[in-house]
Amino acid sequence: MKIVIVGCGKVGESLCEELASEQNDVLVIEKNAQTLERVINKYDISGIVGNGASVDIQRELGVDSADMFIAVTEMDEINIISAVLARQLGAKYTVARVRNPEYSAQLSFVRESLGISLLLNPELSAAQDIARVLRFQSALSVESFAGNRVNLVEVDVEPGSMLANMNLREFRVKFGSVLVCVIHRNDEIIIPSGENFIREGDRIHVTGSAEDMAQFLKKVGRQEKKIRSVMVVGGGKIAYYLMKALEKSRIDMRVIEVREERAALLSQEFPTVEIIHADGTDQDILDEQQLEDYDAFVSLTGVDEENLVMSVYARHKGVRKVITKMSRLEILKVLGDVQIRSIITPKQLVANQIIQFVRARANAQGSNVEALYRLVNNEVEALQFRVKRGSRVCDIPFAQLQTKPNLLIAYIIRGEQLIFPGGNDTLQAHDRVIIVTKNKTFTDLDDILED
Repeated sequence: MKIVIVGCGKVGESLCEELASEQNDVLVIEKNAQTLERVINKYDISGIVGNGASVDIQRELGVDSADMFIAVTEMDEINIISAVLARQLGAKYTVARVRNPEYSAQLSFVRESLGISLLLNPELSAAQDIARVLRFQSALSVESFAGNRVNLVEVDVEPGSMLANMNLREFRVKFGSVLVCVIHRNDEIIIPSGENFIREGDRIHVTGSAEDMAQFLKKVGRQEKKIRSVMVVGGGKIAYYLMKALEKSRIDMRVIEVREERAALLSQEFPTVEIIHADGTDQDILDEQQLEDYDAFVSLTGVDEENLVMSVYARHKGVRKVITKMSRLEILKVLGDVQIRSIITPKQLVANQIIQFVRARANAQGSNVEALYRLVNNEVEALQFRVKRGSRVCDIPFAQLQTKPNLLIAYIIRGEQLIFPGGNDTLQAHDRVIIVTKNKTFTDLDDILED
């Protein structure tokens, strides 16, 4: 596919890396010449210096023949104008990142009235992710499929856990329709079979219905009391959307924001939330606000290092759920095991959504990608496909299905029925199916089959 990207910031560069590696023809428009040169030298792409909202620049780059046009600059208005112009010039699909809460409240109207294919808000996605993790208090991360009917939950296997040294055949007998999809053990990533064992210290991804997951967590002793209070440091856009997401819950929120004007605005917007004007990166302030009394702590400043230090301190103070916003995960690799578990990366969330959108349109006639999540530092993908009539996977018992290695068929959604697949089960037209794999190039359900 010919893909044009406007803006080479954190999200734009992430997209360049991902989409160029999938054999797409990627072209970039970037205002900063040094940034453009660095990205071109780093990835297999080309581009020009200029304003993505310029018709002349878009024509020069051949946007009229583009399969996909993606605008991810720091300016919402530039992204919207660029996408509208690209659509008028003839780009097949247009994507724009929009972060302003005023626009986000009417995303559907903006998208439909302007003819933009997809509008994305990374801060809103990050807040929704945080809200999900807070609801599954024992989980390190939570992804949802089929309208939240099926969840993929990451948990760690602590010392003394009943899961330690358990064979996966025994796991299936004990926990029924809950499936272990991934085992992350040190630097090893395992897509398991029934012969694998779970070990102490592993981080595992398990999938199942919301009810089954709740029962599983209860059985393994991880169903602690619900989170009733959360302290947030940083009152930016993610905090704003998080307060919106939780305002009808019974969670008591306290937000610490260093900018006086921003704190006053949030206080006016959310009268039921306690807004503190202070420097939340100061440990004395955290102690003064009685950090240790909170069920959860979320660090949302714009500086990774500050978020990391605050999160480590919150764990030291005994806060049982700590969520950390990070833009550069490389920091964690350098520092080693700092006991930071629940990490939110907005740029990766929006990149994943865009890659899902690109994959879903790479083969318009096939069984396309309906949902895509990256797991274990982007080494594993969990994908939801809708099975089209005539697919080669239809009506073959799973025991006879010849699939590629490092792949697991995790769940089938057939109408209102959730099916935990066994060897005699088959896929039928119109099913939705969840695939977990190390392969990062699937665009069609038939891709899972051995050639």
